[in-house]
Amino acid sequence: MKGRKLWFVGIGGAGLSAYAQLARAWGATVGGWDRVRTSYLATLGDAQIEISPEPVVPNGWEAVVSSAYPEVPGLRRAEFLRQLVELRPSIVVAGTHGKGTTAAMIAFVLQETGRDPAWLIGAPVAQLGSNAGFGEGYLVVEGDESDRTVFSLPAEIAVVTNVELDHHTEFASAAELQGEFDRWLARAGTVVRGAPPFDGELALPGELNRLNAGSALGALEAAGVTREEAAPQLARFTGTGRRFEVHVLGEQTVVDDYGHHPTEIARTIAAVRERFPGATVRVLFQPHLYSRTRYLAWELAEALADADDVTVTDIYGAREQPLPGITGKLVVDALSDRGLLAGWTPAVESGVERLRRRARKGDVLLVLGAGDVDRAVGLLEAS
Repeated sequence: MKGRKLWFVGIGGAGLSAYAQLARAWGATVGGWDRVRTSYLATLGDAQIEISPEPVVPNGWEAVVSSAYPEVPGLRRAEFLRQLVELRPSIVVAGTHGKGTTAAMIAFVLQETGRDPAWLIGAPVAQLGSNAGFGEGYLVVEGDESDRTVFSLPAEIAVVTNVELDHHTEFASAAELQGEFDRWLARAGTVVRGAPPFDGELALPGELNRLNAGSALGALEAAGVTREEAAPQLARFTGTGRRFEVHVLGEQTVVDDYGHHPTEIARTIAAVRERFPGATVRVLFQPHLYSRTRYLAWELAEALADADDVTVTDIYGAREQPLPGITGKLVVDALSDRGLLAGWTPAVESGVERLRRRARKGDVLLVLGAGDVDRAVGLLEAS
């Protein structure tokens, strides 16, 4: 990386901000552009940052471009990540659900047991101090299948948490997705897949986290960390940002979670009931992506029906353009078909107001979604 001047287009995101931090630690000069100033930019200190409505790439810089800006010329995010991973023996964690938490668990245990890891994780991790780390040991990477990035990454240890079709515009079928994973794993050194759930103590509730910890333990053992060393540290791990993040607001508890796929939603609601037995669970859910909502509206409703009360906002489109007739009301209608009368509040603000109005002492308010519904906790705090 030494001698390179790297300009990250989309530098305020969880992924590119981490890449920029690691590239700078390994000798590059870094800067970048984004539309808004995010919390991830604080970790980049005095790096040159441009905030403006449209992408900017100054002369003399090598552009590294987020997949959200395909029209901007430059090195694609996936290719740059591959360059980083090639520089260090790597543990690459992939899968539809839990890959960020599992990668964070691995990095945390490696750090706490003196293995001095580096890491790239697409979420803040309070116990690690940042979503990127720069040690001299293994590089732990959260790999993303949504744009096929992970399938180009060399892995000394490859971890697959689970495989479900979640990106319907990228993969034609679950079989195609499974085939991509199979080909990637065939090139890896050691493969950790189908690991049994961790049977020790954890600070995080729910079956998904027990499965995440089981996958992490398998990778750690492959990296030379014994179960006896790893288990006490796994028990101390408290999670990543917006993954079962608990806030106490007066008479209610708010759980903020990134879950947006039916499996994640069902397991998060189950984890809430495990952690807060007997509490009324009221959900505010923001569907993510028009394509996902189109194909999974019924499954989303099936998962949400495990809550006591549900409020649904309109879809957060992210990188997708609207599709005719596809709105969050598809989920509301599917819930109605299952006998649950859900609230339809297209805006996050009105969804928060409905949640606040209906909440009672001792309730758990569960905020779910991968879009800007993360604003809900702040709105609830202010109300």
